[in-house]
Amino acid sequence: MSQPTAETNTTDRPAPVLSIRGLKKSFGPKIVLNGVDLDVYSGESLVVIGGSGTGKSVLLKCIMGLMEPDEGQILINGKNITRMSESEREVVRRDFGMLFQYAALFDSLPLWENVAFGLTEVQKVPRRKARSIALEKLHAVGMSEKLANRFPADLSAGMRKRVGLARAVATGPEFLFFDEPTTGLDPVMGDMIDRLIVESIQSLNACAMTITHDMDSAKRISNRIAMLYQGRIVFDGPSDSVDETDNPYIRQFINGLLEGPIRLQNTTDRHA
Repeated sequence: MSQPTAETNTTDRPAPVLSIRGLKKSFGPKIVLNGVDLDVYSGESLVVIGGSGTGKSVLLKCIMGLMEPDEGQILINGKNITRMSESEREVVRRDFGMLFQYAALFDSLPLWENVAFGLTEVQKVPRRKARSIALEKLHAVGMSEKLANRFPADLSAGMRKRVGLARAVATGPEFLFFDEPTTGLDPVMGDMIDRLIVESIQSLNACAMTITHDMDSAKRISNRIAMLYQGRIVFDGPSDSVDETDNPYIRQFINGLLEGPIRLQNTTDRHA
C-alpha cells in the first residue's frame, strides 16, 4: 500500500509560530511518526485527529520536549528546539500551557496552588499575587473561591479538567496544548470544556494544538483539522471542510466506516 499524502491548505499566511518538518519517531521496529509536516499560526486552533495508536500522543510529547524525535525539526518562533540543550528548552517551555488527558493535578496541593504552580515555581510570582491570579482563573472556568482550598480528590472528572485548564492558562502562555480534553466526560461537560478552551485561546490569542479522536469536540474548538495516519498527515484543512471533503481517510474516519484506506490496527503500543 502506498504511503498517504496530505491535502494541504496553501493560502498565503504569515510565518507559523509552530512549524514541524520531517518529524520521525520509532520504537524498535514500529514506525510511529514517518515524516510529519505541520504548521500552526498565532491565534489558530489546530486539532490533530486519528485513531488510537496512530502517534498523536507521540507527536505532542515530541513538541513538548518529553520525547526526542529520531529525525526532523520542531521550530518554535523560528528556533529549532530539537537542537537545544535541556536548559534552553526549559526557557521555551515557559511559554507552553498544557491540559493533560486526566488533568494531572497534584493531589497534595489545594486547587489554587495547582493553578498557581507555574506562577510560583517557574515565574517566581509572590504567593499572594499568585493566589489572586489563580482565583481569577478558577472563576473564569466557573469555579467559586470557596473551592480554592479543596483538593483534587474532592472533585469530579469534569471539575478536575476545569482546574487543569485554569492551570494551563494561568501563566498567559503563547502556546496551548490539549491532550484528549473531553475523554471521560459526559456530553454536557464535554461541551463546557470545549467552550472554555475556545474562550481561553481567544483571550490569549494563543497558538493551540489539540489531539483527540472526538470529532464533535474537534469541530467545536478548531479552525483547522489535520489527520494523522501511518505516521504522516493525510489531511490538513479548514474545520468546516471535513464534512464535504473527498479525502478518503477523513470520510472513513468521521463516518466510522470499515471500508476504506484505513486499516484496523492490532496494537497494544502504549506510546502512540
